[in-house]
Amino acid sequence: MANHKSAEKRIRRNLRRRTVNGVWRARLRTYVKAVEEAIANGDREAAKVALVATEPQLARGAQRGTLHRNAMRRKLSRLSARIRSM
Repeated sequence: MANHKSAEKRIRRNLRRRTVNGVWRARLRTYVKAVEEAIANGDREAAKVALVATEPQLARGAQRGTLHRNAMRRKLSRLSARIRSM
């Protein structure tokens, strides 16, 4: 348990950040899943539309620090490569 006021504050802040990051991570997974479902269904146009909607969300997640920017770029690159190969 924390013995200092600053350590107690840090624990509270970490809890808030973990909660918010979890919400954002779930939101990002939902967007990525929409693209993957369209790819699995073989609907190239729907996959393109879903990717266009997913890109700014992933960028926002990376900007907030929820997702590393290289991880965001890697996800977008792999999704777009899968769409191109359809």
